[in-house]
Amino acid sequence: MRKIALTASVLGLVASLSMGTTPATAAEPSLSEADFEEAKTLYFQRCAGCHGVLRKGATGKGLEPKSTRKLGQKRLEKIITLGTEGGMNNFDDLFTKDQIRKMSTYIQMPAPPPAEMDLATMKKRHVVKIAPDKYPTKPMHGRNWENFFIVILRDAGMAGVIDGDKKETIAKIDTGYAVHVMKESSSGRFWYTMGRDGKMTKIDLWMDPPAVVAETQVASDARDVAVAQYGKWKDKYVIGGGYWPPHFVILDAKTMAPLKVVSTRGVNVDGVYVNEARVAAVYNTPNAPTWIVAVKELGQLWQVDYSDLQNLRIEMINSHKFLHDGFFDPTLRYFQIAANASNRIEIMDSVDRKFVASIETGKKPHPGPGANWIDPKCGPVGGTVHLGEGMITTWGNDPKGNAGKAWKVCYKTPTDGAGLFIRTHPNSPYVFADQTKHPEPAVQQSIKVLDKKTGKIVKTLRPTKTEKAVAVHEEFNKDGTEVWISVWVRGGKKNWSKGEIVIYDSKTLEEKARIKNLETPTGKFNVYNRKHHIT
Repeated sequence: MRKIALTASVLGLVASLSMGTTPATAAEPSLSEADFEEAKTLYFQRCAGCHGVLRKGATGKGLEPKSTRKLGQKRLEKIITLGTEGGMNNFDDLFTKDQIRKMSTYIQMPAPPPAEMDLATMKKRHVVKIAPDKYPTKPMHGRNWENFFIVILRDAGMAGVIDGDKKETIAKIDTGYAVHVMKESSSGRFWYTMGRDGKMTKIDLWMDPPAVVAETQVASDARDVAVAQYGKWKDKYVIGGGYWPPHFVILDAKTMAPLKVVSTRGVNVDGVYVNEARVAAVYNTPNAPTWIVAVKELGQLWQVDYSDLQNLRIEMINSHKFLHDGFFDPTLRYFQIAANASNRIEIMDSVDRKFVASIETGKKPHPGPGANWIDPKCGPVGGTVHLGEGMITTWGNDPKGNAGKAWKVCYKTPTDGAGLFIRTHPNSPYVFADQTKHPEPAVQQSIKVLDKKTGKIVKTLRPTKTEKAVAVHEEFNKDGTEVWISVWVRGGKKNWSKGEIVIYDSKTLEEKARIKNLETPTGKFNVYNRKHHIT
């Protein structure tokens, strides 16, 4: 049976979930203790992100026994094996048939309650590897570090650092299980990671090779991180958002010492109390000493003012459920975020700290880091792909210069399948969108190229035809002349190092290079582009 490597912190969560394993009656679905533990681990790794630790549902459907038992064992096995065109990918290349059988039974059983995590526990898991006064005072490697790419090597629990000029992998750094997001300091020198296991790390790109200088675990399941980048608080604090426990944590950005925990449990926009109100995403606001905290199940954007931690000011801005990920417009004032299970993009004004508009887009929008560009008819626009259908939706986002087009759909462009990420660059005439969530290999291995002038698909790139591989996440180099696409090879540890990044000319669309021997590469972030908010 295939095994998946786990960090100690993930094993801790899995152990905490063991509560609630009670003998089932003859008429109920049942598993042996060993099979239950294995299914529980797999559920955390691969399913909890969309369906919730308590299986209440959000981006994915609820998986409580009252609904799963109606589907039955055989139907559940088929869904898990093949996936759906509604956005759930196939798992036949991630789970064995026996694991699919166990998972199908497991989700027909009651969800075991997970453990909490307090500030004292976080402080015990805080490690300073290199003290700030020992940091190098200049880059030690002599490389153009502003064109570095920081790459998530997901299943290996590592981050890769690639020299964008020389196309060389210069470091592979142990971080934590399945890093989900990385965010930069104001200078771009330091990068903060958040793993699915709630482990946060701080990476210094000036070291030779780049390395982790501090780490902390702030949750047992988590997704996002952001750094204070305003005024005298610049690079003073970093925030991490938890899925479980549902809270956010503010840390000292220099040492990674945890300072303050704030629960996000509460009453949603429908007036219903939600215990599993998860922090889906956190973002720095460029125009104020605040972060935007997206509380997924509440349907609220919390604007958290970090100028006074002892008297923390939070404005709770109502929008729609279920909030996921987003990006700023080119002015860096308006925040555009998916409420994906509500099929909407929500707009908030980060200066006035108010809700602005809601745009119906398509089934489960998912922009990832998003894309902004200029359309000939609508002016400045933003765009998203969708988890639930093959569609790129584009909307106007310039209320000052194009008020009549602002926050309205400009056009929709059909693609072949559901995707995760959309990206562009001012120096490219194209927008690139993946189709990773479609279950058919030929589709999930392809990238659609949209012409900014016409709004139509002009080419389909096929970075890979490797068995059990998907093409995912587009990112540009510093000057926008290249677009980098990850080839994520799945199917167990023996296949991890078969991953690669394929590099295309962003204007001619011709392949330029391949960076091989990467363990399950997914998201990647160019230092210069992220520092300068180029979307």
